[in-house]
Formats: sequence, C-alpha cells, structure tokens
Amino acid sequence: MSARLQDFIEEHIPNIESHMYGLVKEVAGPQALKDSMIYSLEAGGKRIRPLFVAAVCHTFNQPRQAMYTVGATVEIIHTYSLIHDDLPCMDNDDLRRGKPTNHKVFGEALAVLAGDALNSLSFGILARMEDVSSEQRLELIRMLSEGAGSEGMVGGQVLDMEGETRQLNLEELENVHINKTGALLRFSIESGAVLSNATKDDREALAEYAHHMGLAFQIQDDILDIEGTSEQLGKTAGKDVASDKSTYPALLTIEGAKSKLEDHYQAAVDALKRLSVDSALLQEFATYIVRRNK
Repeated sequence: MSARLQDFIEEHIPNIESHMYGLVKEVAGPQALKDSMIYSLEAGGKRIRPLFVAAVCHTFNQPRQAMYTVGATVEIIHTYSLIHDDLPCMDNDDLRRGKPTNHKVFGEALAVLAGDALNSLSFGILARMEDVSSEQRLELIRMLSEGAGSEGMVGGQVLDMEGETRQLNLEELENVHINKTGALLRFSIESGAVLSNATKDDREALAEYAHHMGLAFQIQDDILDIEGTSEQLGKTAGKDVASDKSTYPALLTIEGAKSKLEDHYQAAVDALKRLSVDSALLQEFATYIVRRNK
C-alpha cells in the first residue's frame, strides 16, 4: 500500500466509524436490538465502501461531511448483509472478522432483526440528510435501493444460492458477483460522483471503473479463500472449496483466476484515464484491492 493511501485510510476511517456509530446509537429501540446492531458494526473491517465514497469526493476536490453520512450508510447496509449471510439458513458461519458471528452471540432471531433494522435505518439516514439537494437525496436513495435489493446485492445472493447445485459458467459467475459484491461497490463510487456533481462523462468512466473493481474484489476474495488463512481473513478459510462452490479458481484454475484479476485491474485503471481530474488516489485504491492479503 502506498504511503499516500495509508495516510488517507488512517485519516478517514476514524471519522467514518465515529459518524456511523453515532447514527446508530441515537436511534430509539430496544437495547438488546441496538447492542446486536452495534456488535457487528464494531467488529471492524476494511471499510472499503465508505472509503471509496470519500476517495471519489477527494478526487473531485469536493470533501464534505455528506461523504461520511453516505459512507456510513453503505457500511450499515453491508453489515446487515454480512449478519444475514452468516446465518445457518445461508452460509452457516461461526466466524466473521475474527469474532463470533452475530447469531452466535445474540441468537438467530435477534440477528435477523438486527440485520432488518440496519437495512431500514440506512434509507432513513439518506432521507434525513440536510446538507445535499433534494435531487441528490432522491438519487442516492434510488441508487441504494437498486444496489442493495433484488436488482443488486440481494438478487446476486439468490443467483449465488441457485448456483450451488451446479457449476456455473464464467458469464453466469460474473453475473452473480456483478450483483452480489459489485452492486454496493458501484453505489459507493457512484454516490461519491453524485455528491461531487461530476459530469456525465466522468460518471460514465467511474461506472466502468466500479464495474471492474467489483469483479476484481470478488476474484481476489476467491483467491484468498484458497491461499489465505482463517487468521488472516478473520473468517473460515477454504470454505468455498469444501462446499464445492462455483468460484473463479474452480472455474479457471488459480492461475487463470489471477490472470482474470489482472485483466479487470487493468480495465479499471484504463477507465480512470478518461476522468477530467487527477485519478491517482483511485488508481492506488485499485492496486490495494487486487494486492490485499485479507
């Protein structure tokens, strides 16, 4: 990781997290429910999605408090999805970010409800934003609805489940991950463009960048599931192989997956060359995504 990116991450993660925790803690509701919500939010993580919101705003020289609110929102949605993914009826995992999964601590029923509460809270946060225009607010809500729901993340999760009974081809596998993993990454990057009032041409370039970064992120996840350890990953390593799941290494071999990863990385970097502003920070993020070891 470059020193510049390291400094950027160290500067913004504390602001993102304090903003996010504050938004959740101020919500009314049963304390047990709030404890379950906060538990998973405080479990840590790379905070890639909110960092992308901030990085795009900085790229367009438009850093503002709204980027922390939108960043917190997408991390809240992402956390709800992880709580549900870990449930026995889904991936049935006991470990997330090096800690017991939510349902292992709070029980299945409260884990489901905590995820539900985080999901609905995120839209309320966007609806209550006061430091953006009404047009921006509506566009952000629409984009998050598409990215998080049946047209995006949830739809991708269903496609992933349906693919567990057979080996997917490359087109089918990419369709799963364009939605399951890529949709919220796209929202993060494109929401930064909305906050920055980016031009149509710049938004199109960022959309292409986001598309390739979403696929690159998932391919690297699949590679790390084979080459990483549970201690590195903070979750159970080797689970995809053990469950005979459709992955890029399973379909393309580990070397083929690494080659495909480089293809998407290069396509993402090429898309950034079309931006009307200096894209160095976003290029460094692309390198970080494909070279990370957890």
